[in-house]
Amino acid sequence: MEEERETADPRWLDADHQQQWYAFAYVLTQLPAALEARMQRDAGIAQFDYVVMSSLSMAPERTLRMSDLAQYAGSTLSRLSNVVIRLEKRGWMRRHPDPADGRATLATLTDDGMDKVVAAAPGHVDAVRQLIFDPLTKAQQRQLGAISQRMLAALQAPWPADWPGTTPSADRD
Repeated sequence: MEEERETADPRWLDADHQQQWYAFAYVLTQLPAALEARMQRDAGIAQFDYVVMSSLSMAPERTLRMSDLAQYAGSTLSRLSNVVIRLEKRGWMRRHPDPADGRATLATLTDDGMDKVVAAAPGHVDAVRQLIFDPLTKAQQRQLGAISQRMLAALQAPWPADWPGTTPSADRD
């Protein structure tokens, strides 16, 4: 089967697929830029910093292993370490050895870091609603979730089942 793929002609995109791909690819560039600009404007921090801190804010005791935090944030450990160093200097996070496994490092969101997340969250949620959910019907929103899950499966990047906040809540609008 592998040989067939190597020798077969490429499966070119037809006109519909090209249009769908180009539109989606443009969303992939424009959406992060728009979220970044809003986060910088509203909270004075980078979007990635917010992702890191908000992931910790939802974790038990606001603490995660650095390797788990990197997975949740979609980051390499190297990039995450650089960000955490910067956030530590601002007093928003601290790193410490994992008492259960001395080889691992834990990251903990400080009280000041939690205050920053709480202050930044309303603007972030507003941007997410405005840019992602408001333009879609309820049915399209559900489709977006299902499509995202299928794409993550194709990427072999399943959504972490234990990621804080991944279970839909009936009491949220």
